[in-house]
Amino acid sequence: MSKAGVSCKKIPSNKINLRLILVSGKTREYLFSPNDSASDIAQYVFDNWVEAEWAEESVAKAEILRLIYQGRFLHGNVTLGALQLPLGRTTVMHLVPRENLPEPNSQDRNKLKPFHAAFFGQRSYRFK
Repeated sequence: MSKAGVSCKKIPSNKINLRLILVSGKTREYLFSPNDSASDIAQYVFDNWVEAEWAEESVAKAEILRLIYQGRFLHGNVTLGALQLPLGRTTVMHLVPRENLPEPNSQDRNKLKPFHAAFFGQRSYRFK
């Protein structure tokens, strides 16, 4: 994991620049390694919360923060590398406070490709 505020700078070829969007629409960019998991990212963002910019959206603990990628909640153990995100590029994800993951949608589960089933688990979670 790396420091925040990488916009307007060159992204290292061995890192992923993650642009996180809060529910309010506010954004922040962070550099992460492909080995970092969704839980690692949530903990890092929580530990480095931008009080001046995100004060009204602060949470009590990192476990409440959830990442959403391509409309799906990521399980905590999923790494950025497992998602095959491009190195040296920016990827956009949403960061939302949520105690529990939503119930699986059976229609989405039937449409899952093997790639998604392997990395998102057998359950498919759709952000509503």
